[in-house]
Amino acid sequence: MMMDFTGTLKKNRRKILIVMAAVTGLIAALIIWANVYILRNTDSFVLATGRGDMKKTVIIVLGARVYGNGDPSNQLEDRLIVAAELYKKGLGKKVLVSGDHGKTTYDEVNAMRDYLLSRGVYSSDIFLDHAGFRTYDTMVRAKKVFLVNDAYVVSQRYHLPRAVFLARRAGIDAHGVTADRRKYLNRVRDNLREILARTCAMIDCVIGREPKFLGPVIPIEGSPEKSYDKKTRRSFRMFRSG
Repeated sequence: MMMDFTGTLKKNRRKILIVMAAVTGLIAALIIWANVYILRNTDSFVLATGRGDMKKTVIIVLGARVYGNGDPSNQLEDRLIVAAELYKKGLGKKVLVSGDHGKTTYDEVNAMRDYLLSRGVYSSDIFLDHAGFRTYDTMVRAKKVFLVNDAYVVSQRYHLPRAVFLARRAGIDAHGVTADRRKYLNRVRDNLREILARTCAMIDCVIGREPKFLGPVIPIEGSPEKSYDKKTRRSFRMFRSG
């Protein structure tokens, strides 16, 4: 009896190992396929800083960390600088800042707006997406909420293939412009995380996931005031009175 039990246990263990190996292989294949597909299909749409020369209606700036005093992190600051440069060159008429404003204690979008104002972007041309919690959400909302049809997407090089892929998948004629103006900490970590993020992006597209929030339509060709929250309105009144 003991020998039969031991033999059955060994057989089951082998089966479990085979199943685990097969599942691991499938996951690895999915990750490789998703990354290769996204990188190959966006390579021609990702432009180096300063390469943008076609006119777009919108410049989409993707959010990143903002510190407690309202200052943008290095990556975010570089995105905003590049976006302001594109705007001043007349290559984009409107700027859509999209980031995480899910809590009153953390606000990426108003910090982004304030920085753009300091770089000479007109208040009337800055739209705020307070629910850009993920790149996927940003692009779907850009199309469905803000009615964006064509855009420059500004972010770091490692992030742009996924961002441009999701924008074009959402129906936006998008080109990415790199914002790598310096060397960043955690570059290795960011690149490793992006491998998994591209896989998740592909899965989101396949299943047709909806963003966490949609809400009423705010046409990008209209007034940005419908995209303001209370903090933005206070800042807007101060800006006009100043």
